[in-house]
Amino acid sequence: MKLLSSIKLRLNMRKINFGIIQFPGSNCEEDCFNVIKNILKQNCTYIWHDSNTFTNIDCIIVPGGFSYGDYLRTGAIAAQSKISYKIKDFANRGGVVIGICNGFQILTELKLLPGILLRNQSLNFICKDVLIKIEDNTTRFTNLYEHGQIIRIPIAHAEGNLYLSKEEIDSIKTNNQIMFTYCNRDGKPTVESNPNGSILNIAGLSNKEGNVLGLMPHPERASDTVLGNTDGKKLFESIINYIN
Repeated sequence: MKLLSSIKLRLNMRKINFGIIQFPGSNCEEDCFNVIKNILKQNCTYIWHDSNTFTNIDCIIVPGGFSYGDYLRTGAIAAQSKISYKIKDFANRGGVVIGICNGFQILTELKLLPGILLRNQSLNFICKDVLIKIEDNTTRFTNLYEHGQIIRIPIAHAEGNLYLSKEEIDSIKTNNQIMFTYCNRDGKPTVESNPNGSILNIAGLSNKEGNVLGLMPHPERASDTVLGNTDGKKLFESIINYIN
């Protein structure tokens, strides 16, 4: 019954309007655009960092890359751009926002998400596939996954080591904000399965209200059968499902 209901819902879905932010140094916006426009057949538009506004957008994607060359620290300069103030206002009014990799770093700089992303514990840039566990499948970002499902998603970053204060840790636990954790094949959050030293093995988390998500893994790089992996596709489909 659940499968039939899901299929029926998909048939009646309207097209969702996605906006993808472009900063100088972004390099994953085209990957996101391809998934949204060509694979999922949704409306999608680029939004330049110097724009003062955007209209008729259901979901904002802040993509990965090296915005402003990662000068000062990752995401710091991007958080001061014109469009970032509009993103913050959009999120504070309940708009759906997802930040991927550098986008996650930008969202923490905007204080839309708790914590800060530090250098990987190894001090090396890491590019590989990792396993992550769906910790909560009741959210607008994960509702088409199974609770506890383990998926394989690529990472590519040098600053993915999430640091949270004790107060922030207590808060995200109380409010069920942890969305994804790095894990082994058995779903255990081990030291060995944690690629960057992120606290509590966190790979992605939401804000308290649940409308903003940041994650270091790249779901857009695992959404096309041509790439041999579609584990990330349901994240975008979950957003579409929720908004409809």
